[in-house]
Amino acid sequence: MFSFITLGTNNLNKSSNFYDKILATIDIIQVSKEERYVGYAKKHNSKQIEFYLMKPHNKKKATFGNGTMITFTAESKESVINCYNLALKLGGIDEGLPGPRHQEDFYAYFRDLDGNKICIYCSD
Repeated sequence: MFSFITLGTNNLNKSSNFYDKILATIDIIQVSKEERYVGYAKKHNSKQIEFYLMKPHNKKKATFGNGTMITFTAESKESVINCYNLALKLGGIDEGLPGPRHQEDFYAYFRDLDGNKICIYCSD
């Protein structure tokens, strides 16, 4: 359904450093970097960029949407926990501790350095 997802940022270097570290815990890596954006892909499919961090094209301040959330899939509960813990260590803000929700599914929620709500999820 989706080609890719983009989040705006006000500090591309700081945000890409944050995402480089947390996304590595769920096998997503930085595969492209330009002056205005950074692109990420699954490690096993590095030619298919699915997530971008980008400075807004209109040169205005990037803001987050109320009710907007991006969810990344992890392979295991341990990966969800590791990603969540690292996000908080790097300055992210807790939005929901790692744990089971909706029967067998396992989730964790945090806000990134620009206030975007991020979910890490796995299904066993």
